[in-house]
Formats: sequence, C-alpha cells, structure tokens
Amino acid sequence: MQNLELTCLVRPRWLKLSPGTDRSKNLNPYFITGTGTDIGKTWLSCALLKYWRANGVATRAYKPVLSGFIDADADAALSDAGALLQAQGFTTDHVNFRTELERISPWRYSAPLSPDMAAALEGRAIDFAELVAYVRRVTSTNWQSENILVEGVGGVMVPLDDLHTVRDWITACELPCVLVTGSYLGSLSHTLTAITSLTQAGVRVDAIVVNESVLSAVPLSSTM
Repeated sequence: MQNLELTCLVRPRWLKLSPGTDRSKNLNPYFITGTGTDIGKTWLSCALLKYWRANGVATRAYKPVLSGFIDADADAALSDAGALLQAQGFTTDHVNFRTELERISPWRYSAPLSPDMAAALEGRAIDFAELVAYVRRVTSTNWQSENILVEGVGGVMVPLDDLHTVRDWITACELPCVLVTGSYLGSLSHTLTAITSLTQAGVRVDAIVVNESVLSAVPLSSTM
C-alpha cells in the first residue's frame, strides 16, 4: 500500500484506517470509478481491501455490473468480481465462492462491451432503478463497522442503458467517489473531463488515484 499512497493525489484518512480508529468517524461507503476501462479500478479496490483486512478492519466490496464475464468457474475466478472476493479472503475453492460472486455482481454479461450493448446482445437490459436500489441496500447496513466499496464499470460516462450512464448511477446512489486515472499521454485531459463531469452532477470526488500506465511514454513523475 505504500506505493498507492505515493500515487494518490488526495490522501484521505481512510487509506490509513486501522483498528484503533474511532469507528464513529468512519466515512460513508465509496464508489470506485475511473476515466476509462482497464484503468485500475479493481487493482485499487483489491489493494484497499487487502490493506484494511491486514489491519483488522471488516470489509465488503461489490461489482454490481460486469461485462466480459465468462461463465466458467476458472474464468469467473479471474474476473473483477472474483478478484474482489479473493481480496476479501474467499479462496476460489470456497464452498460459497460462486454464490458470493453472484451476490456481489448480479448484472453479468458475456460480451466485453459497454453494459448496454452487452446486455442487448443477450436480449436483456439493465433496470436502472433496480440497480440503484441494489446499491443503496447493500451500502445502507453496517457501514459504520465495515469499509464498503462499490466498483463501477468502465469509465464515468459509460452508458448503462439508453438514458443512464455510470455518472447517473453514482449520482442516484448519493455516494462519494474515488477516481482512478492513468499516467499515459492524454490522461490529464481525460482526468479533468471526468472530474468536471462528476462535479457538475453534484458527485463528491474525494480522491484521485494515478495508476502508472504500462509502456507509457510519459513518466509517472510527469503526471503527478
């Protein structure tokens, strides 16, 4: 987690939350979003979950919407939802691993496309009201005694259906968010655009985490 702190532009105190912390001052659940897909949302979520668990803090994490999901046990374990479960201590051979995966990731689609397109290919559609209700339900209990993360899908403006984006989802759930971005050339513009979009919708951005991009022509130090 030391590297994470070095690359976090805003260092909120929940990064260092330990068993001795006054739980009455614990923050609300967080929504982890990003400037795009494969930017490091799951990496960050897993890093936080492992850090908190190592310090004796109870955790829960959810990946409600997941595309590019291959419905086979071995592949499921490698999915984002599978990674979140393993970061919380569920081994892939755990008797409840599959049940837990279905619980934390109810909207799963096979095609590696935006959720609206992936769902349409299966003759399905995301019920936005139901999705929001699900997140509100799972984040409304025990948040004062557990650290809860909700990981989004793709970037801030990825469509969920014909009318709603991930930004609308975050706004409707009324959760503060952590924005993950990269260090690639152009990330500054993408990051500022994402922040502007979120803040214009009234979303509170509490932290920006820069995940070093592989093979980037721009050194991390230049991005920071």
